[in-house]
Amino acid sequence: MRIMVLGGDGYLGWPTAMHFSSRGHEVAVVDDFTRRRCHLQQGSDSLTPIAALPDRIDAWHDLTASTIESFVLDICDYPALERAIAAFRPEAIIHYGEIPSAPWSMIDRDHAVGTQVNNVVGTLNLLWAMKDIVPDAHLVKLGTMGEYGTPNIDIEEGYITIEHKGRTDTLPFPKLPGSFYHLSKVHDSHNIHFACRVWGLRATDLNQGVVYGIHTPETEIDERLLTRFDYDESFGTALNRFCVQAVIGHPLTVYGQGTQRRAFLNIRDTLQCVELATLNPADAGEMRVFNQFTESFSVAELATTVQEAAHRVGYECDIAYLTNPRFEKEEHHYRPVNDNLLGLGLTPTFLSDDLVESTLHAVERYKDRVTLRSIDPRITWK
Repeated sequence: MRIMVLGGDGYLGWPTAMHFSSRGHEVAVVDDFTRRRCHLQQGSDSLTPIAALPDRIDAWHDLTASTIESFVLDICDYPALERAIAAFRPEAIIHYGEIPSAPWSMIDRDHAVGTQVNNVVGTLNLLWAMKDIVPDAHLVKLGTMGEYGTPNIDIEEGYITIEHKGRTDTLPFPKLPGSFYHLSKVHDSHNIHFACRVWGLRATDLNQGVVYGIHTPETEIDERLLTRFDYDESFGTALNRFCVQAVIGHPLTVYGQGTQRRAFLNIRDTLQCVELATLNPADAGEMRVFNQFTESFSVAELATTVQEAAHRVGYECDIAYLTNPRFEKEEHHYRPVNDNLLGLGLTPTFLSDDLVESTLHAVERYKDRVTLRSIDPRITWK
């Protein structure tokens, strides 16, 4: 299969490209290195030393004899995107190519507008290019569980059947996003749903939980193939951030009471889910929604898990409960459904002591690269 990965230089995009290439697919990546520029702007960097994209691609070829094609372009530049899709003719497009940070989108007006323009316009451009050039291709779009917020009902997979005044219909599940970033993902979902209904495109919207982990089978082959690993307040996800804090002796920064519950999955399961969605495409005119996660935890539970694992491997760390800089409920119902991917054969990787300890050991190797000023939160929602 010919697979194009948008955002192919990123935390998930680069491992995804290698994953499919290692299985014999023809792979192309698209990126304009926005994520790298964001880190330069805020004075942070990946914990892991990540090679430039051309060097990664060369290393992959040297080690495996497999080729990954690359297109350096901004998907908000429609003519450039159109040329790339016309040249590669993908059968599946895996779309990670967005600014993936709620805190980043809440810094100020410029960051809010920049996030929404980048994400919404880029996805709209992609939908038009698919319609005009590869209308039979399957779009696998990375959404987020954050689109739903924390409603006081169980979270279904994208749609809900409701009865109102004696009539029944199945409609998109209501969305209560908690940041301008999450709002951009909601706008994407609406635009994709429209394009499938009206133009007959096929798409799978993967509402992903919070990802943790540092390695996939391919990144472990050689250090030149490492993916990025972020720990800062803008791009570092909770468990990854806690592991870095534990290794450097910084208190684990829990926002508020830590009772907020969220859905989580290991980076290896992200690859498994994306592969299942790609190899089992949606029908023409269909937008499927899969809730992509394996388990859920409160933030305080995660912090305690990391603290205990750190103690076992020789690190002592405290847990600091900070005033919550975000606008979110502390106590809430949270029970999302994830039947669709399990039905396709997802074999979950559940969080274990071994997984946390292995992440701590991997962090230990690169702890001298930590930028201390990137640890504590400075961005507020209010």
